[in-house]
Amino acid sequence: MEQIRNYFQLNTTQQSQFAALYDLYADWNNKINLISRKDVENLYEKHVLHSLGIAQVLRFSPQSTVLDVGTGGGFPGIPLAILFPDVHFSLIDSIGKKIRVAADIAQQLGLCNVDCVQTRAEDERRQFDFVVSRAVMPLSDLVKVARKNISKTQRNALPNGFLCLKGGDLQAELQPFKNKAVEYPLSDYFTEEFFQTKKVIYLPQT
Repeated sequence: MEQIRNYFQLNTTQQSQFAALYDLYADWNNKINLISRKDVENLYEKHVLHSLGIAQVLRFSPQSTVLDVGTGGGFPGIPLAILFPDVHFSLIDSIGKKIRVAADIAQQLGLCNVDCVQTRAEDERRQFDFVVSRAVMPLSDLVKVARKNISKTQRNALPNGFLCLKGGDLQAELQPFKNKAVEYPLSDYFTEEFFQTKKVIYLPQT
């Protein structure tokens, strides 16, 4: 929790919501194995702060809409929804038990700016300012299934598009987008060793 406060200014509501995440995820993790037990211990660094890497690249404008594809138990959507209460986040995943976890946690936190839907990205028809994801599929696959979901109406400092959390050597994956994709190393924003190989990839929708 302290790690979040080191990097972001939070009001009292946000502080209590972030503080509540550990017990909520630990409780759910005992029922269904969402993330490894070791990762629960490092929840704030490896899941929450990692999700908020997107916020270091773009502070979403109020009334923006964001689609989180393959959210799993709610990453990056739920931490971003806490940080941006004036932005609407739609979390989708094809696996029912994972989307139930995300929906329950959003409800217990009192997040009114989140909806959770069990669906495949291919079947999602709504439009959004940005699509976000965390290592859910190769970028070219994500673009293929979610390009249709990006609105043409602009309201943010960056043109609408994709913001994806990735790690490791991305040269081959980004090759098809070499003139358009922008890499933001998270080591530029976070000092923890975990972020040395982590990046946010921004790809504007053209």
